[in-house]
Amino acid sequence: MIAPRKIIHLDMDCFFAAVEMRDNPSLQHIPLAIGGNRHERGVIATCNYPARAFGVRSAMSTHEALKRCPQLTLVRGNMEKYKTVSRQIQAIFLRYTELVEPLSLDEAYLDVSDCSLFKGSATLIAEDIRRTVFRETGLTVSAGVAPNKFLAKIASDEHKPNGLFVLSPDKVADFIATLPLRRIPGVGQKTAEKLAKLGLTHCHDIVAYGQEPSTQMLALLLKHFGSLANTLIKRSQGIDERPVQQSRERKSIGVEQTLPKDLEQLEQVKTELLKLLPTLEQRLLQSGKAGLLQKIGVKLKFSDFRQTTVETQSKQLNLALFQQLLEQAWQRRQDKGVRLIGMQLGFKSACEEQLCLPF
Repeated sequence: MIAPRKIIHLDMDCFFAAVEMRDNPSLQHIPLAIGGNRHERGVIATCNYPARAFGVRSAMSTHEALKRCPQLTLVRGNMEKYKTVSRQIQAIFLRYTELVEPLSLDEAYLDVSDCSLFKGSATLIAEDIRRTVFRETGLTVSAGVAPNKFLAKIASDEHKPNGLFVLSPDKVADFIATLPLRRIPGVGQKTAEKLAKLGLTHCHDIVAYGQEPSTQMLALLLKHFGSLANTLIKRSQGIDERPVQQSRERKSIGVEQTLPKDLEQLEQVKTELLKLLPTLEQRLLQSGKAGLLQKIGVKLKFSDFRQTTVETQSKQLNLALFQQLLEQAWQRRQDKGVRLIGMQLGFKSACEEQLCLPF
C-alpha cells in the first residue's frame, strides 16, 4: 500500500496589509485596505480583518469599500517591498523541502512526504514553519496539512487567521461528506448557484466517499458543466492526484488600467489602449517568452462591472489586431461606459515548443 502524501498549504494572512501593519504599528487595529486612495477609482488588492468585518473584500471597488466602511484607511501598495518579503518567506519554506510550489507572493504548497525533520510529522513541520516565519518576518501564516493539494488548501482556510488545521487521512471521509461544493477551488458563485438549482450543495450530493458516481449523476454533470464534471466528481471524493511542482511555467502576462472616469466613445478607449502598449511590450521583453507568444487579448470592464475578454491567435504584438479585438469587445457594452481596459498575452509551453517527444 502506498503511503499517503503529506502536503502543507501555507497562506499568509492578509499579506500586503500585514506588511504595512508591521511597518506602521498605528495601522494595526483600524480598518485598512491596500489599493488606491479616496479620490481615485480603483480596486482593493487586500484588506485586514477589521476591514473585513465591515464587508470589505479583495477585488471590491474602492468606491464600494468606502460605502461599507467610511472610516477605511487606504494605503497605496508597494509591490517591490511585498516581493522582497515574499522571497524571504519562500527561502524559509525551502529549508524544509525542495518541493515548494509558489502560487503567488503569499501562498505556496509544500510536499514534506520525505522530510525527516520532526520524525516526519507534517503537523510539527507546519507548526515550526509558522513559528519561523513569525520570528523572522513578524508576519503570521495559516497552514493546512492534508494528503493532497486540494484538501490542504481547504484546510488552511479552516482556522484563519494565524491558525493550523490538520486533516489526517482517517478524517477525510467525514470532512468531505459535509464540505459545501462552493468551497471547491474553481467553483465560483455562478457555478455554485447552478449546482444548487440541481439540488447539489455538498460533496455527498454528488458522490459518496469511496464510491463511483452513478451513470445518471455523471450524465447530469457533463450536460451542465462539461469538462468541469470530472473535477467535481474527483474533488467530491477528496481526490487530487496533482503533484507539488517546484516551478510553475508562466502562461500569460497582462496590463490593465482603471480609468479616472467612464469612457463613452470608442476612440477614447482606443487612445487608452495605445497608452498601455509600451508597458505590455516591456513586460513581454522582461519575461523572455516572446518566442512562445501564442495569443493576444483585450479586456474591458463596463460601468455596471460586467467584464469581457476577446482573444485571438497571434505570434506578435500587433496594434491593428488589438484594435480589432477592442472593437469586438466594445460591441458587448450594452450602452454602458468603459471603466477599465486591459491587454493580455498568452504563451505556449516551452515543452510544447520543443514538441515534448516521449522517452
